[in-house]
Amino acid sequence: MKHKISKATAALAVAIAAVFAAPAVASAYTPDPVVVDSPSALAPGEAGTVTFDDFAPGETVEFTLTGFNASGATLALVAFSAQDSQTITKDANAEGEAAVTVTLPSNARGTYTLAAVGQDSGTSASTTIAVAAAGPGDDGSDPGTALPNAGFDGDALLGLWVGGGVLVLAGASIAVATSVRRARRA
Repeated sequence: MKHKISKATAALAVAIAAVFAAPAVASAYTPDPVVVDSPSALAPGEAGTVTFDDFAPGETVEFTLTGFNASGATLALVAFSAQDSQTITKDANAEGEAAVTVTLPSNARGTYTLAAVGQDSGTSASTTIAVAAAGPGDDGSDPGTALPNAGFDGDALLGLWVGGGVLVLAGASIAVATSVRRARRA
């Protein structure tokens, strides 16, 4: 009987500790930074501002841009050379927001990744910026000077290749069957 009472008392103590510990653990939670505003695509040479939120107020945030010729890009008017990524640090404001202006290089292509890391908290967030294709007239030129798209479209020919492959396999099957039949007759 005494053993059952001590087990019940221990279970009650653990339950009470869990009730009081849960709010303490919940208040220790710091959210990961999120991207509040970011352009999904920029044209070569175009600038756009990316804003991150949920850093600690006043925390120093390190921004790193990586991608093709990122050394030709600028982060908030700071340009670097001879590297595929570049880094700049800024302080988050009183609300925990940190923003940086990204200007892609004039020969930008592919995608670029902008990462933000809080130097005190170690929390991070990132966003991807695609390079928008420059269309006719985007650079101030005459829209009639662009060349038409006359390239190979493999997706449109997929059905032709599959159909041709099926016909070749059917012909080969018939040829093998005919050879086997002749060999058995002989």
